[in-house]
Amino acid sequence: MAETRNDCFPFQQVIVVGGGLAGFSAAHTVLEHGGRCLLLDKSPFCGGNSTKATSGINGSETKTQKAQGIADTNEIFIADTLKGGAKVPEVAKVLCTESGPSVDWLMDKFDLDLSLLARLGGHSMPRTHRGKERFPGMTITYALMTGFEEAAEQSAAAGNWRAKIINRARVYELICSGPAVVGCKYELKGENHTVYGPVIMCNGGFGADFSADGLLAKHRPDLMHLPTTNGEHCTGDAIKMGLDVGADTIDLEWVQVHPTGLVKPSEPDAKVKFLAAEALRGVGGLLLDANGNRFANELGRRDYVTGEMWKSKPPFRLCLNKAASDEIIWHCKHYTGRGVMKAYESGKALADDMGIDVKTIIEAHRIHHDAAMKQEKDPEGGPFPAYPSGKTWDEPSGKTGSGKKFFHNVLHPDKVATEPFYVAIVTPVIHYCMGGLTINKESECVRREEAGPLSKEWLDRTDNRNVVPGLYTAGEAAGGVHGNNRLGGSSLLDCVVFGRVAARSCMRYAAGGDGRFAMYPLDTKDTEIVYKN
Repeated sequence: MAETRNDCFPFQQVIVVGGGLAGFSAAHTVLEHGGRCLLLDKSPFCGGNSTKATSGINGSETKTQKAQGIADTNEIFIADTLKGGAKVPEVAKVLCTESGPSVDWLMDKFDLDLSLLARLGGHSMPRTHRGKERFPGMTITYALMTGFEEAAEQSAAAGNWRAKIINRARVYELICSGPAVVGCKYELKGENHTVYGPVIMCNGGFGADFSADGLLAKHRPDLMHLPTTNGEHCTGDAIKMGLDVGADTIDLEWVQVHPTGLVKPSEPDAKVKFLAAEALRGVGGLLLDANGNRFANELGRRDYVTGEMWKSKPPFRLCLNKAASDEIIWHCKHYTGRGVMKAYESGKALADDMGIDVKTIIEAHRIHHDAAMKQEKDPEGGPFPAYPSGKTWDEPSGKTGSGKKFFHNVLHPDKVATEPFYVAIVTPVIHYCMGGLTINKESECVRREEAGPLSKEWLDRTDNRNVVPGLYTAGEAAGGVHGNNRLGGSSLLDCVVFGRVAARSCMRYAAGGDGRFAMYPLDTKDTEIVYKN
């Protein structure tokens, strides 16, 4: 249960819990607004799941899109997000309208290359940005991490800290003054510490909470047998602590199972698996069942593709022809080096390895090629329903009710037998928790009804929003952003957008009202004592 204190105002710092992309986006924004930021992360190294993101970051109306003549708009992105699963329009609107400024912020402030675009499943436009090398999650997160570390070193050298990171700091309890969160407790090297300030929770979801009494067991026991892409730190700490101080939760039952977790042939039963970037399908990768047949729209929603896999015969293979693999060759070589993808000299060699006739794979490509040609000539004349709208000529996906509408790097069937391929065996994996602490469009944690309404005094201070004062959430710990399904490329976006929104809201709270919460200079170098009685 959270500790209560009544002597912790005014505060002198913002506490960010979690050192992934959401945490560092919030931390940098605090600094930009003149505040001090203490970042706590329970792992030995920062980065979290954000460094594993492989497809890119979504953005509409970005500089990259405009330079390439992509006529995307915020309104189209909002429509795709709502159709993709989001259920809270005002929060989805923030995600999408802030996407362009957020992507541009990353490029301008951190000199990041986000010049390549892909169209992932559920998107009407190419809007998933990445650079020419490495995984975008790793590249983006490390850039922000490095920048914050430099700010910490510079302020420490000046003897007046503005930024600080503490690793191996396991935050286990929030501290309250009345209904407001005013700090937290953390454990470091066997000792307990207390720090004060408003808290921004950015410490991830619960996709690795496999304990018998954990959040997965409680809300999705049917998924406990699946492997996960999540690091062991993802145990739902933010949700558990938020509940203790009156915060509400939403959509905890919606746990996204990603269709393409990579199976390492030498470790087929490993509980933690590396993810195959959705961009592999975005550039033209095809999914084949054990018999060498296509069975789904490779660019459909993640829950749809997973559902079609469960109806079909494993093992499943994600196959990239030469044009597709050339477009994303760094990824392919990286996966091959990790032993989770294999380069084949030809389609014939692939068929031999699968134990099937190469004619089957040729036929799968013939159907796909013919559908692409007909789609180009007559986009809306096909006999099957397409996703996200319209019609398609592609029978394997069309007969599922979610037909393929966009085709990329299509291979002519005459080339299949001799064409080189990059191929990975894939399987459904627990990937992302859409549910979490309920946030509003300001990234404030919404107060649940059972906790009782705020007093008029506190409602005045929160502009009549029934929230948990001083508590904010961003990234996977926040619920209600994506609804029952998250579109590919929107996790990194969620982290940046709501990390920035949470920090801005927190800084307004810090400087607002009667000045009781205004920021003051530290009168001590001891970060444990950061409040005045």
